Amino acid sequence: MRIIIDTNILISAALKAAKAKTAIAYIISSIEYQWLVSSEIIDEYKNVLNRPKFRLSETQKRAWFETIDLATTLVEVNVTVNFPRDQKDAKFLALCLSSQANYFITGDKDFEESIDLGLTQIISASKFLESIQY
Repeated sequence: MRIIIDTNILISAALKAAKAKTAIAYIISSIEYQWLVSSEIIDEYKNVLNRPKFRLSETQKRAWFETIDLATTLVEVNVTVNFPRDQKDAKFLALCLSSQANYFITGDKDFEESIDLGLTQIISASKFLESIQY
């Protein structure tokens, strides 16, 4: 299965939110799952993890950067999406369409108003864990 993880889920996991952390750990540890990213999303992940307001230690940040570098699959995005609700989130929708991902895991309610994403189902970390009967 091909999975896209929103930045808010990654940050929640970094800040020790149990369901987000469990979902990411499960995806990383299973050979059946691929964590998909674009170069824009990797940049966003790392920039947000570096924000002082999250108070992550250098060790924590390095561990997450290494996880991102080693556990993700880079996909070339070949579409542009207009998402007026929050244009900075359009990169996630574009990746959904380009990659034909099975799931986009997010906690952002803005995506409820998104375009048809074809095969990609928008789902919370909790619902994802329920769907895999974790």
